[in-house]
Amino acid sequence: MIRTPWGMAAAVLLAASGVAWADDAPGPKPPPVDKVSHTELRVCADPSNLPYSNDKQEGFENKIAQRVAQDLGETLSFTWYPDSQGFARATLFRHRCDVIIGTVEDAEDMRTSTPYYQSGYVLVSRTADNIKSTSVGDPALQGARFGIIASTPPTDLLVQHNLMARGHFYPLVVDTRVEQPAHDMLVDVVNKKIDIALAWAPVAGYYITHDHLPLKSVPLDPEGRRFFRIKIAMGVRPGDKLFLARLNDTLAKDKPAIDKILADYGIPLFDK
Repeated sequence: MIRTPWGMAAAVLLAASGVAWADDAPGPKPPPVDKVSHTELRVCADPSNLPYSNDKQEGFENKIAQRVAQDLGETLSFTWYPDSQGFARATLFRHRCDVIIGTVEDAEDMRTSTPYYQSGYVLVSRTADNIKSTSVGDPALQGARFGIIASTPPTDLLVQHNLMARGHFYPLVVDTRVEQPAHDMLVDVVNKKIDIALAWAPVAGYYITHDHLPLKSVPLDPEGRRFFRIKIAMGVRPGDKLFLARLNDTLAKDKPAIDKILADYGIPLFDK
């Protein structure tokens, strides 16, 4: 759900919130008052987008939603919609559901909760290679072949260090029911088709843990770029202030449980 709006620029950002609501967009506008149910937690989610969510409720955002619903004393329901352009507009802002579990802090045109984790990009290599580099410009990586999801922020680093010719690019926007380019990229590192993957940490951490891949990841040096450290929160409609206050109280209470869910899924947390 990046998940965050634009970019990760896009893979992560797009995944979480899709297009933010615009005042001139068609369809119903948010109500002026909080009309969210106090008996049902209605979550907007992708039915096929692990490690975040799926319709079998196997993703870490599904598990976090379950925990939050339990502590709110509410039943849980999901509105399923592909995480793609227009996700928030087609779900949250049409009142088909009331909360997006993973979006970037201070997402435009949404009101967001206190962040419940911070993550970023990682440099992934084969464990056996014992690579200690955190920067793509490290001389130790001379001649390395880099994998990257097209149009995501690490592309800037390849440009800066004149490494685009050594980049192997994987598609950003796909049908997640049949394609998993981030997973393919990591498998290509294992199979030595590429040497380094520049990946969004939650996705890399999940697949390394879940698939027992012989890979290791280290935080990628952002070299001063702001979109390499992202705080992830929950998003609601701007008018739903009372609901947001309830969410924030629950998130504070549930922090240890949420941290454990993230750890169980292999999601790296960036404290700084």
